[in-house]
Amino acid sequence: MFSCLLVLGLSLLTIQQGPSPAATPQPISSATWATNAANDYTIHPNITYLTAENYEAKLDVYRPLNNQKPVPTVVYFHGGGWVGGTRSANVMEILPYLEMGWAVVNVDYRLASVSLAPAAVEDCRCALKWVITHAEQYKFDVKRIVLSGRSAGGHLALTTGFLATTANLDWRCYYDEAPMDLKVAAIVNWYGITDVTELISGPSLRTWAASWLGPNADRIKTAELVSPLNSVRKGVPPVLTIHGDADPVVPYSQAVRLHRALNGVGTPNKLITVPRGNHGGFSSKDTAEIYAAIRSFLKEHLH
Repeated sequence: MFSCLLVLGLSLLTIQQGPSPAATPQPISSATWATNAANDYTIHPNITYLTAENYEAKLDVYRPLNNQKPVPTVVYFHGGGWVGGTRSANVMEILPYLEMGWAVVNVDYRLASVSLAPAAVEDCRCALKWVITHAEQYKFDVKRIVLSGRSAGGHLALTTGFLATTANLDWRCYYDEAPMDLKVAAIVNWYGITDVTELISGPSLRTWAASWLGPNADRIKTAELVSPLNSVRKGVPPVLTIHGDADPVVPYSQAVRLHRALNGVGTPNKLITVPRGNHGGFSSKDTAEIYAAIRSFLKEHLH
């Protein structure tokens, strides 16, 4: 286990992929955290939660070492436009939750090179079902599960938390033969895609989104199915959305539309707009304020 922590510490120091590391109001260096982690956390790495199309979908569990009671848990999905990214390249983004004493489940899923949409959504739904099914073993508090991610990861957090069992995207999850209502307490959405259909054609076309949907004849139907805006209804989890109003990758208007749709069904939600904010890479000041807002939002909605 300690060797895993050493590897983690080295990876934290060498990460170069993605937006600038997320700051916290009282940040600590990754090296300091890795040194302290051996006494504070246990890591269960490379757990296979699903096998599909000869691909082993894996996750890592981070858990407070000396707390044997069920703890709030974040299930984190990495970004990368559904065509790239890995869970290991985004470890910095889970540190604020570990500093809060929470457990974190860091998830990989099938990318477009392995399987087209909706495979990534199927995997993330199965990852959530794995967390709920293994809650007693890892001391996850099933009443305080939060989904989060950035960009495509934000989309997957929203879709995983919004979709109903009747969407029939849970059929690969073999942990329990009976259908399971995958309820979560809240979602923290960092500039996630909310309308996939907008990004696969027309003026907002994104090649990575089109690649994820592929050339299939039913691509529009699939895009509609996995667009969180189409799953907004009374009873979906509270959502905190963070989005820069100058985002050149995911249109800021998608965050606004989600905010309005959630208001329309009476779902508690908040939209944090980062003025002149890009696709991540926010300033230290903005990021510190965002994490303060996240803690406040979660305190309010996780009873």
